[in-house]
Amino acid sequence: MFHHIVRVFQVPELRAKIIFTLLMLIVCRIGVFIPVPGINGEVAVGFFQHLTGGAQNLFTLVGIFSGGAFAQMTVAALGVVPNISASIIIQLLVALWPSFQREMKENNVQARRKINRYTRGLTVILAVLQSFVYAKYALQMNISNPGIIAGELLDTQIFGFHWLFYLITIFTMTTGTVFLMWIGEQITDRGIGNGMSMIIALGILASLPNAIGMVFQQLNLDSQEPGQMNFAYVTILLTLFVIVTIGTILIIQGHRRIPLQYARRVVGRREVQGGNSYIPLKINYAGVIPVIFASSLLMFPATLATFIGTGNWLGQLAAMVSPGSVAYNAFFIFLIFFFTYFWTATQFRPDQIASDMKKNGAFIPGIKQGKPTQEYLESTMSHITLLGAISLAAIAVLPNVIGGLLSVSSTISYFFGGTALLILVGVVLDTMKQIESHLLMKRYEGFMKRGRIQGR
Repeated sequence: MFHHIVRVFQVPELRAKIIFTLLMLIVCRIGVFIPVPGINGEVAVGFFQHLTGGAQNLFTLVGIFSGGAFAQMTVAALGVVPNISASIIIQLLVALWPSFQREMKENNVQARRKINRYTRGLTVILAVLQSFVYAKYALQMNISNPGIIAGELLDTQIFGFHWLFYLITIFTMTTGTVFLMWIGEQITDRGIGNGMSMIIALGILASLPNAIGMVFQQLNLDSQEPGQMNFAYVTILLTLFVIVTIGTILIIQGHRRIPLQYARRVVGRREVQGGNSYIPLKINYAGVIPVIFASSLLMFPATLATFIGTGNWLGQLAAMVSPGSVAYNAFFIFLIFFFTYFWTATQFRPDQIASDMKKNGAFIPGIKQGKPTQEYLESTMSHITLLGAISLAAIAVLPNVIGGLLSVSSTISYFFGGTALLILVGVVLDTMKQIESHLLMKRYEGFMKRGRIQGR
C-alpha cells in the first residue's frame, strides 16, 4: 500500500492536485473553530448536548454534517447544506424548463455557467434565511440559558428588535457558507474529487473521535457497574460497519455489461474485422448523491420548523419528521428513490450512446441500431436503477433503525452504520477512482490493483 501511495506522489500534476485539496480542506476545518462574534461557543455546545440527550434528532444529524460547527455556532455552522439545497432546486427547475434543456444541448458550456450562477444566487438567499432563523433560535436559547449571547449585542435594540445581533449573525454565517461553496468549487476544478462531497465527508470524518470516545464512555470500563452499552452492542455495530462498507462498494462499483459487436469496416484499402466489446451500465449511476440530496432536503425544512415552530403545528411537524421516526425514514426512502432516478435520467444519455454506436458501426446483438437500441438501453437502465435504489435505501436506513432499537446514541449509530458512513465510503471510492484515472493517463499502473468488481 505504501508503494502505491509513493507512486501517486511521483506524478507532479496529481501531487499538486492532492496537496491543493488537502490545504483547502484544512481551511474548511479552521472555519469550524471561529465563533460568530458575540457567541459563547462553550455554553452553546453544552445546551445542544443537553438538548440532544443521545437520542436521534435533527441537531445530531446537522452537527455530523457540519463537523461540529452547528452546535458551536461558528462561521461554518450552516456548512454546505444551503448550497446543496440550492443545487437540488435548480436541477429540478432545469428538468422542467424545456428552453433551458434545449440550450444545454446546443451550448452546454454556456448553460452550465448559467446553472452555476443561479445556484450561487439561490445559495445566498437560503443561507440568509437559515441564518436569520438560527439567530432567532439563539435568542430563544439565551432566555433559558443566559450567557450564550454577549450582553452588549442584546442591549442594542430598535423597538425591541435585536438588529445588531441579527445583522452580525446573518452576515457571518452567510459569508461562511459562501466561502465554503467557493472552496468546494475550487476543489472540483483544481483539486481531486467532488468539492462539496469532500467537505461533507470531512465533517463526517471529524465526528469519528467523538463517536469512538462515546463508545468507550458508554462501555464504562473504569467501573464495575454495567454501562449503557455492552460488548454485544459493539459487535453488532462493528458488523454493521463492515456490511455497510462492503454494500456501498458493491453498489457503487457494480455494473451490468451490455455486449457489443462491431461490423466489418473498410479502413483505407483494407477490410477490418469487427470485434466484441461491452457497455458497462452502473447499478447505481448516481453514486451517493441521492443520499446527500435526500439528507440535505429533509434537513432544510425540518431545521426551519424546529427553530420557529416551538409550541405550534410547525413544532409538531418537526417532531414527526425528526431522524429516527417512521415518517422520517419513509420520506428518506422516497427521496432516495426519487433522486436516484432523477439523477440517472438527467445524466444518462441513451440517445447519445445509440447515435455514437451507429456512427461507429457497433450494435447490441439482437437489437436494431437507432431508436430500438435507445429504448433497450432506457429499459435496462431503469431495471438496474431500481435495484440500486432499493439497495441504497436499505443501507442508508436499516442501520439507523437497528441503532434505535438497541437504544444506541445517535452519534454512534450514524457513524458506524447508515447515512454518514454511506456518504464517507462513497466519497472515498470516487476520489480513488479519480486518482486511478490520473495514474492511468500517465501510463502508470492503476492505484486500485486488486479487488475490482466485475459486473454481469
